[in-house]
Amino acid sequence: VQLQASGGGSVQAGGSLRLSCEASGRTSRNGAMGWIRQAPGKERESVGVVNWIGGRLFLADSVEGRFTISRDNVRNTVYLQMNSLKPEDSAVYYCAARNTRVVVLIPPEDFTYWGQGTKVTVSS
Repeated sequence: VQLQASGGGSVQAGGSLRLSCEASGRTSRNGAMGWIRQAPGKERESVGVVNWIGGRLFLADSVEGRFTISRDNVRNTVYLQMNSLKPEDSAVYYCAARNTRVVVLIPPEDFTYWGQGTKVTVSS
């Protein structure tokens, strides 16, 4: 499974960005895809995860109400829509996948496949 993330950049606080992640290869329709971020000097944090089937979504408390994840099953692509961005959202964002669905927000180490990171910088 290969994951190709895109869409990072710089934005002012209060702005929006949308990240995309296209999956290719032997992706599992019974699996899930999500986003993880890591800020300088901090541990990795799961931002959110969505199941391919059913689309059930789990988000971190820190982004609930501001971020959402959507999926396009035809294009094998997931999107992270980030609104009302804050400087503390600045991080490298990674998309990741696993072959089984989830019922909670899982930690980063529970993802099997990872894409390259894309940097998000939010200025105050």
